[in-house]
Amino acid sequence: MPENKGWKSPYLLLTVTMLLWGSAFSSSKSVVAQMPHTVAALLRFGGGAIALLAAVALFGRPAAPAVARGGGRAALAGLLGVFAYNGFFFWGLSLAPSLDAGILIPVLSPVLTSAFLLVTGRDRPSGARLSGLALGLAGAVVFFVGAGGSAHGGATRLTGDLLYLLSAVCWAAYTLIGPRVLAGVDPLRATTYATCAGAVLLGALAAPDLGETHWSELPTGLWLNVVFLAIGPAAVANLLYYRGVGAVGPASASLMMYMVPVINTVCAMLFLGESFGGLQALGALVLLSGAVLAVTRGRGPARPRAGTAPTTEKKPSEL
Repeated sequence: MPENKGWKSPYLLLTVTMLLWGSAFSSSKSVVAQMPHTVAALLRFGGGAIALLAAVALFGRPAAPAVARGGGRAALAGLLGVFAYNGFFFWGLSLAPSLDAGILIPVLSPVLTSAFLLVTGRDRPSGARLSGLALGLAGAVVFFVGAGGSAHGGATRLTGDLLYLLSAVCWAAYTLIGPRVLAGVDPLRATTYATCAGAVLLGALAAPDLGETHWSELPTGLWLNVVFLAIGPAAVANLLYYRGVGAVGPASASLMMYMVPVINTVCAMLFLGESFGGLQALGALVLLSGAVLAVTRGRGPARPRAGTAPTTEKKPSEL
């Protein structure tokens, strides 16, 4: 009887990854609602660091001789990709709905990355890409205008969304420097080192708020949520993502990232009762359309040729 290998399908692995990442926004929001946002960030990524260290011990490849130097570079990258990114992200969660974060961060980041590559001459412009960038930026403007509407959160929500924008800038910057900074470092180890370094800094940031947290009053459900965030979106999702992208290539894998806003929207509306205003919803659709056009240049992802191994991409720490 043939072995059932359906669970090993790369697209199934990537779908599970997107489900974990997409649900992380609303899960993080529910944690922030019960403790200072700095402490919430520390718990998530401190736990994530522990989970990733365990994953390296169990599944990591033997370290190369230059692992110490590579680990140092990865740790420095964690200052931007983990500490700065999540500092702004969790601060934004204390002010704005997770619904907004799930749109702005994963959708606006590739738009900002593509724009930087064009401005610096590292990528050649095309009509489709320029149109996608213009459409994406226009959608972002509409989204922010909608966020500032008094009927849907007003200035507080707009401030939170601007913090999400800073998170997207950090993510885009990490994406740009990651391949050079992390060259020669195993992706799992790179993510682990970056997460550990970021967690240490998040701990320093959270230190003044630790004494203000009423630890004995925290419900069991919150701790279960923290465990989920640390193990699911941090450790398991990254392991599945690396295996999936190695099978189908980074182009196809990156397109699946656009499942994240959809999953997050469902989770935020279903579990947290969050909602968009009409203008925000319009801006989100325009932004998403522009981002897809800018990233794909109007074409589908290229398939690896037979007999060649798809390239792998280094992914910064989870959303």
